[in-house]
Amino acid sequence: MNRKWTTAGIAAVLVAAGAGGYVYLANWSGGDNDAQASSNLPAATAEVTKQTLVDTESHDGSLAYANTTTIKTKLNGTVTALAAAGSTVKRGQKLYRIDNKPVVLLYGPLPAYRELASGAKGADVKQFEKNLWALGYRGFTVDSRYTASTATAVKEWQIDLGLTKTGTVELGRTVYATGAVRVDSLSANLDDVVGPGAGVLQVSSLGRVAAVELDIADQRLARKGAPVEVTMPDGSEVKGRITEVRTTVEEAQDESEQDTTKIDVTIGFAQTPAGLDEAAVTVDFVASQVKNVLTVPVNALLALSEGGYGVQVVEGGATRIVTVETGLFADGRVEVSGNGLAEGLKVGVPG
Repeated sequence: MNRKWTTAGIAAVLVAAGAGGYVYLANWSGGDNDAQASSNLPAATAEVTKQTLVDTESHDGSLAYANTTTIKTKLNGTVTALAAAGSTVKRGQKLYRIDNKPVVLLYGPLPAYRELASGAKGADVKQFEKNLWALGYRGFTVDSRYTASTATAVKEWQIDLGLTKTGTVELGRTVYATGAVRVDSLSANLDDVVGPGAGVLQVSSLGRVAAVELDIADQRLARKGAPVEVTMPDGSEVKGRITEVRTTVEEAQDESEQDTTKIDVTIGFAQTPAGLDEAAVTVDFVASQVKNVLTVPVNALLALSEGGYGVQVVEGGATRIVTVETGLFADGRVEVSGNGLAEGLKVGVPG
């Protein structure tokens, strides 16, 4: 295939190309075809490399505590004490008091849904007995049966809590969570009269997450399980992974406007960032990725007069132009393919 380059020498400008990349537009003198050598050596060279290219896209987000939920009471009475906002409550400790009697946090996935007394059987019995044992009360077998021995241990527990020693676990006296909780905020006030279903506290787990709100146009970035990189306020970078993706609709304030669809993304960390509560962060999402491809610096690309791109391959004291197909642009490099291209070759770049 015959091709002409003008004899004006190297006239370089930056022009947009591909996905936000730039190419080094040059007019090259001499040459009749791709393989013809030239003695016009470039000012500098770079190596053709085989690597994985990752195109990232940054969005603003914020740190928050994970798994926020509202604790609702199952009791009737007056709120007489509440755990402080920001405090941590562990197994066996008190979340709040109704009529000056404590409601206690225990660990487990199953919510309390009935009174527990001698003769009861089931997974909730075993869950409660595991907690009782972990708190140091003994003399019973941890199983699915609430026996007289369990009731005796419960009486000891009730005495320590300042409760009447009935040996029966009243519905609403315990609240279950998967681990220690942080009190986010108070849903009730002291002296409030409450009944079953009333919110008392908002709690979260102790772990931190990053939250990002994306426009619907960026939905491709929100893939559950995808890795991300989060830049903290101090400039440190922490690896994370998308744990939840949720679509929400914001209703328009005016009838002439349309509702807005947003993508709420939650990002978890293998290691919780320390020393930060709620803070602004930057999240780098992976927009696209290609593995084990040949790449050159973006400014090694030449815009050919008849269209398309090429690179100037430098071998010894001679050069040749190789036509290339471009792929992903990322981090100042571009994916390329073409006849005669190989890893380790040198290509011309501006000096």
